[in-house]
Amino acid sequence: METVGVLIVSYGARETAMVDVLVRSRKYKVELYIADKQYNPFNVQYATKHVVIPNLDIQVINKFAQTYKNKLDFVIVGSEKPIIDGLRDLIETETGIPVVCPKKAYAIEESKVKQRLLFQEIAPEANPRFKIFDPENYDDKNQVKTDVYKWLDELDNQAVVKPDKPSAGKGVGVWGDHFVNREELFEHFMSNFQYSAVIIEEKVEGEESSCMAFCDGKHFIPLPDTRDYKRAFDDDKGPNTGGMGSYKDVDDKLPFLTTIERENEVTLANKVFNGWSEQIGDKMALRGVPLYLAFMHTGKGIKILEINSRPGDPESINVFPIIKDDFVDVCYKMIEGNLLNVELNKAATVLTYKVPPYYGGYMDFYIDKVVKSDIDTAVDFTEAYKLTEKYGDAIRIYPGSMELRNGRNYALKSRAVGVLAIGESIEEARKISQEGAKAISGGGLWNRTDIAAHHHITKSIRHMEELRNKT
Repeated sequence: METVGVLIVSYGARETAMVDVLVRSRKYKVELYIADKQYNPFNVQYATKHVVIPNLDIQVINKFAQTYKNKLDFVIVGSEKPIIDGLRDLIETETGIPVVCPKKAYAIEESKVKQRLLFQEIAPEANPRFKIFDPENYDDKNQVKTDVYKWLDELDNQAVVKPDKPSAGKGVGVWGDHFVNREELFEHFMSNFQYSAVIIEEKVEGEESSCMAFCDGKHFIPLPDTRDYKRAFDDDKGPNTGGMGSYKDVDDKLPFLTTIERENEVTLANKVFNGWSEQIGDKMALRGVPLYLAFMHTGKGIKILEINSRPGDPESINVFPIIKDDFVDVCYKMIEGNLLNVELNKAATVLTYKVPPYYGGYMDFYIDKVVKSDIDTAVDFTEAYKLTEKYGDAIRIYPGSMELRNGRNYALKSRAVGVLAIGESIEEARKISQEGAKAISGGGLWNRTDIAAHHHITKSIRHMEELRNKT
């Protein structure tokens, strides 16, 4: 069996899922060199060499790669920061080791302004109405406010505020969620505007889907649709989060989409990719998952909410474990430029995230449910791991924002652990995922209990029917 050395740059459970898929290779003996944001218990277990780099500084990661470059065949990067900072450019230039992720110049999620302008050029029909407000064009705050309010008149206040950069000010704000009047919207706007340009775009009604694609620079391979749950609490209540869970159906489309809507989605994704790649001299710069698209289905067409230059979290966790092809071969083909297709097992998957009590404002909303003495205790996976005796490979436990201390697992501040289940139907996978989440104890961890619930899916189906029937 051939030995393959892989460096994984890990942020959370998304990369833990990659580690899991790699170590399950039946063709290769995979030796993993992991540059980790924290001392992740799963990654530590499988790593040949493991290093903690809390800020995922690309210079430090590159030194790690330099140290073991004679052992490494390729590098995989899952999280956005190292991609935006140019890790691929750095490692490939200084070590010659191929890296599976886009180059710095094509980390499109670095700028929401660039995204909107790209869509306007390539697929204007998929762009919501938008305006860009650039601080360089204004000397007077009153003029900014006048122009913002004038644009809000045109949008009837139904607006979304987006900073150009991913980590400036208060981030994305949505009318009806983060603000309910113009004064609140403008305060949110200014918190971002003080740093860089801000987009105000129309709030689009519809049902959301996520679509990712593998790419070798020349070939674009769309993966199945997934649906994530951004709201913190059951019944889609509470603040938006990074994602509390997600699901994928047995086939490529989601239950609330028609076959034609899925086909239109893939057509649009290809249109964006082809138009974008035509502008690029070095097409191999788009290796990896250069387009992870958030679509909004309106019943009359598709709007693109945003695109990212890396695998989705949580969505990629729904897809990676059911790839039928050996994942090492998939990576090699992306590097070699001959990835023509990716075969997946026909299965539904459901992911449930367990998170700490501070996450999503849980302690503010449900203080009566929090056992304070439980918050700082170790997390116990014993009962969850026992479920593998019952379900086999149909259940996977993926620690994310979690670290190993003195042989015990402790949750950090973000999404602590993902519980993925694989089934012959969404409902079967959902049942196993929820059972796995319930079996994890300690750390004050909690989770949504309605990820992929039948009533949520039915609501989406009915909503799409209403949207299609609107005149």
